[in-house]
Amino acid sequence: MQPKSINTLMSYMRDKKGIQISGSLQKRKLRYMGYFHGYKGYRYCNSPTALLPYTNFNELQSVYDFDMQVKAIFYPQIMFLETTIKNYALEEILKQAKSERFADVYNLLLNDYKSHHVGTHDYKIAISKRMAVRNKVYGNISRDYGKNNIIVHYYDKDEPVPIWAIFEILSLGEFGNLFACLNINTRQAISSSIGINRAVDNDGKMIEKIVFCLKDLRNAIAHNNTIFDTRFKTGKISNRIVYFVRN
Repeated sequence: MQPKSINTLMSYMRDKKGIQISGSLQKRKLRYMGYFHGYKGYRYCNSPTALLPYTNFNELQSVYDFDMQVKAIFYPQIMFLETTIKNYALEEILKQAKSERFADVYNLLLNDYKSHHVGTHDYKIAISKRMAVRNKVYGNISRDYGKNNIIVHYYDKDEPVPIWAIFEILSLGEFGNLFACLNINTRQAISSSIGINRAVDNDGKMIEKIVFCLKDLRNAIAHNNTIFDTRFKTGKISNRIVYFVRN
């Protein structure tokens, strides 16, 4: 199949989709947003079956501009939260482990599996999650060797990559999985240092829930995906977060 030119795509939008688009200005705007990223991404709300009844390209452009402006508002805030949560967690982890070696953190603090009875379903899930975190950490180090100066520095000196450097190469979701493996004492200490009331976070899992609440929005913004209809969501917001925000 021959790729369609920008003029052919504009004709298709007019003739097949009933969207009035013409002239050099609208052609340039369509190029800016991209036919596939722009028109294909913004022609519906939440589900491809819920098409928006555009009749003019300017309507599509307005939704696109709105979405871009919302992302511009959220971006610095979400980056601030990601950095701040990681830094508070790192400070407490270093204090609790009394070491910056990941192997020590893994053995001493990433042991929430011990809160479950051996052999139970929850125990097996916790063990699997813990091993997955370890594999992800070493996989990221391997991936970034030769690209990340900090990783190169420690590996070339034949020294273990410290936990603070590992935090720099973990995505927000990967950090959330690591946090979930921390024992309850460490989780509670981090939660208290951030200022979350123990009354709404007696098991220290509020930070984990907040991280996974933010993760999808953060990734959608970072990759310039559509956010106005929250199609990026992969799960429900915990009622505990709702209660926490309400109070």
